[in-house]
Amino acid sequence: MFRNLLIADSGKGHVEEMVRMLRELPAFRQARLNLLHVVPEQAGEDFQEHWQKASGIVADAIQRLGLDPTEVNAIIRQGDTKQTVLKVADELDADLILMGSRGLGRLQSILANSSSQYVFQLSTRPMLLVRDDLYVRHVNRVMVTLDGTGVGDDALRIACELVREIPGGTLTGVHISRQDIQPSRGGKSPADLVIDKAVQRARTLGVELKGIHGTGDVGRGVCAMANETKADLLVIASQDRRPLVARSLVDIDRLLGSSVSDYIRVHAPAPVLLVREPESGR
Repeated sequence: MFRNLLIADSGKGHVEEMVRMLRELPAFRQARLNLLHVVPEQAGEDFQEHWQKASGIVADAIQRLGLDPTEVNAIIRQGDTKQTVLKVADELDADLILMGSRGLGRLQSILANSSSQYVFQLSTRPMLLVRDDLYVRHVNRVMVTLDGTGVGDDALRIACELVREIPGGTLTGVHISRQDIQPSRGGKSPADLVIDKAVQRARTLGVELKGIHGTGDVGRGVCAMANETKADLLVIASQDRRPLVARSLVDIDRLLGSSVSDYIRVHAPAPVLLVREPESGR
């Protein structure tokens, strides 16, 4: 399913642990691994020293992961990390970007110039975020958000394709309504219809999905359900608006607003696989 994985490695955090876990899953065993390290633009006269250090970081990462260096595409670039990750992802046509995250809140992300938050907001490609404060577990219990939209269907498909190849793997779908809506004459509420549709879709993909419905704040509800079900991986769909004026700037009003996906990024009890609506679909 995933053929071209871009790993943006900073030499710290739990990204490498996540790579080890993913390589145990059939969906990732044949994936091409591209390991990217970015030398900062400020290197200046010390560029050669920074470059040698970066080469050492990449080589050490390959060794720790137990990989054959000839089977890994090691990439070292100089530039701004966040923009370089997006650029390289486009060059490689990566179908998944894997990055670590400090789990900073929205305002903190702006002030700290967070690379993972920037890529999270701007990338149109699926992205897997692994927070530094999480314990990375073997992926068996997967949770996916259900919203009944096209991008939500993409998230459900990816979740099913992952779980289908995990021996004993389980899939839970969660739909959070902001308020209760009474069932229609047929006895089905809008939430029931969304879940029923997802259950049927999952079955066509060879997976049994357990649907859960909650009400209230969507971001908090999803995180609470993920914690309750002890999810090892959370797959979410996002249609959050991205910058329309300048792609070189972080969408500050969205960061300071009520972005559901951003709340989940910071508070989810498991790594988050974000499926974003492609630009062509807008």
